[in-house]
Amino acid sequence: MREIVLDTETTGLSPEGGDRLVEIGCVELTNLVPTGRTYHQYINPERPMSADAEAVHGLGDAFLADKPTFAEIVDGFLTFIDDAKLVIHNASFDMAFLNAELRRMSLPPLPDNRAVDTLKIARQRYPGAQASLDALCRRFGIDNSQRDLHGALLDAQLLADVYLELKGGRQPDLTLVRSGGASRGSGMQGGVDRVFRPARPHAPTQQEIQAHAAFLGKLTDPLWSRE
Repeated sequence: MREIVLDTETTGLSPEGGDRLVEIGCVELTNLVPTGRTYHQYINPERPMSADAEAVHGLGDAFLADKPTFAEIVDGFLTFIDDAKLVIHNASFDMAFLNAELRRMSLPPLPDNRAVDTLKIARQRYPGAQASLDALCRRFGIDNSQRDLHGALLDAQLLADVYLELKGGRQPDLTLVRSGGASRGSGMQGGVDRVFRPARPHAPTQQEIQAHAAFLGKLTDPLWSRE
């Protein structure tokens, strides 16, 4: 099962109003395990950046001026995601921007059912709790200290960790292996290789035996005394 964890940054909040993509970041998962393959691209939006958006991600007009346009990167992007499910936090936002860009290229839109929305999953699992990416990182103990500003690839990497926790933790990543081929059992790969220790016998003292006998003498009609 191949999935792509995806995040975008934009010039604003409204693709219908002309806002454009400025960054795409993707992380590949196979059977809920990160493969190490990523996709990352800055994009020249061919329009000015809004001050509010720049305050969020720090990408200004000067930085983006020499970056490729969406038309120049679309083939590589579509090749990378192929037909995989897209894991996105607040999927409707990113999908709207991606499809607005595809429509400008007269390309088919990405169907809504390709998106797995981690925001909806989090709200269903933890009703009433904060469900932002930062809040979920705190909940699951995921280090997001480098997230001073939003960044598509960093956010996709953090979301991949969050998604694995929402799916039940990193257990799918673990396999049972022999401990050195010995017959003493098996352990989790990447876990602690426990050293076998024999049981330590503990013989009761005479004082303990007497105390136990005195305790039994206080019992009324114990089962073991019946015939």
